[in-house]
Amino acid sequence: MAEGVLVFVEERQGVVRKASLESVSAAREIADALEETVTALCIGSSNAALQLARCGADRILIAQHNLLGTYSTEAYTTALADAAERLSPRIILGAATSMGRDLLPRLAARLRSGLAQDCTGIRIVEGERLECTRPIYAGKALATVRPLTVPALATLRPNVFPMRSGEQAREVTTEEFTPCIDAGRVRARVVATEARAGQKVELTEAAIIVSGGRGVKGPENFPMIQKLADVLSGAMGASRAAVDAGWIDHQHQVGQTGKTVSPTLYIACGISGAVQHLAGMSSSKYVVAINKDPEAPIFKIADYGIVGDIFEVVPALTEAIVRLRSQ
Repeated sequence: MAEGVLVFVEERQGVVRKASLESVSAAREIADALEETVTALCIGSSNAALQLARCGADRILIAQHNLLGTYSTEAYTTALADAAERLSPRIILGAATSMGRDLLPRLAARLRSGLAQDCTGIRIVEGERLECTRPIYAGKALATVRPLTVPALATLRPNVFPMRSGEQAREVTTEEFTPCIDAGRVRARVVATEARAGQKVELTEAAIIVSGGRGVKGPENFPMIQKLADVLSGAMGASRAAVDAGWIDHQHQVGQTGKTVSPTLYIACGISGAVQHLAGMSSSKYVVAINKDPEAPIFKIADYGIVGDIFEVVPALTEAIVRLRSQ
């Protein structure tokens, strides 16, 4: 009989990603409604037992195998499928990160189960069924989805679900297992990783994002955007127009063909507000738009709008914040 919630925990360089801790916290709410348990699945090893326990995990399951040293879609999918077979969970959750979006659909196909992607809300209805809320039509509407299969799978949008903190850690049990992975069926593997100099805050997990668009006018002006992001302890984003022009790397792109973000504050500098860009940031709690065109579509969804030249407004705003913080 299916029971409990299984959460895939994503780690980078031995550190659990914030989005995964949010997923465990959301799983705790669901498990409490079902009066069942939460199992956190880690790959390789985990030093985050206390973090996971505080977020609500009852059990930590660690998959150990020499083919799990680096991310491999086939190997990781097999590890998750083996864990699902061992536990028979009612629900499987993961974060809607790049890895989660790649991995959970393959797991759903392996288990012949339904999957709700990029959810902004989950709850239990009719006693034991999972109901998910997810944006559709580039964020213009919300769909309510109830997977009919068991287990039901869902990925959760980062920065939407509150992360439990400050709570007394639960008592957790830790167990290791070796999934049955056929090396001959692992058709792709990572042979090397080239790390680029990244920003201090991961874009999808940032509470504050400052983005630049076509109005920035060139790569030489993006340091102005970065400086504002730095004084706010945030991350720098960009529109597709700026990325396609070669002004900034694709890792900064926000939008339908870039990253989906849900910060507390999103500042759009010189971004007109094309529907593809809005699809990636419309779930931001507060949006501030800076554009010299008063008819720019971005103002329709902005909570605060500044009609003006970004080359005057952004430096003045940066200086004002620096002065305020120095007081």
